[in-house]
Amino acid sequence: MAHISVSIEIDATPQRVWEVVEPVERHVDWMHDAVAIRFETDQTRGVGTRFLCDTKVGPIKLVDQMEITEWRPGEAMGVRHTGIVTGTGMFTLTPIDLGRRTRFTWAEELIFPWWLGGPIGAWIGGKLVMGAIWRRNLRGLARIVEQSS
Repeated sequence: MAHISVSIEIDATPQRVWEVVEPVERHVDWMHDAVAIRFETDQTRGVGTRFLCDTKVGPIKLVDQMEITEWRPGEAMGVRHTGIVTGTGMFTLTPIDLGRRTRFTWAEELIFPWWLGGPIGAWIGGKLVMGAIWRRNLRGLARIVEQSS
């Protein structure tokens, strides 16, 4: 299992950051590994929302099946991965500097299938590769939030 956690400090309130993170379909704007998001449920927000995320990392393409398991506006969004890669993930928004800024943390526990290297693939692909991609994604998120604030 890969335990991956990255965070960034964003010059905006948690409410402003949430405005950008809340529309799940717009995650492709700041997640470089997310190619497209397709909803499997009529609802597109909140606990129980299910969606497919076409993901591409280098030569590897897969469809990540997810369900939102936690939804606290301005605070947290949790997901369960139920596709090829399984596990759980959480976005957490923590107010800093008296709420004028936000620490955005993205933490995941992922299990990779044997054909993606199993535990070794989880360590290399998860910790090293995905950690680097997610840090880049968070820089993109911060840019979008801060430019539109």
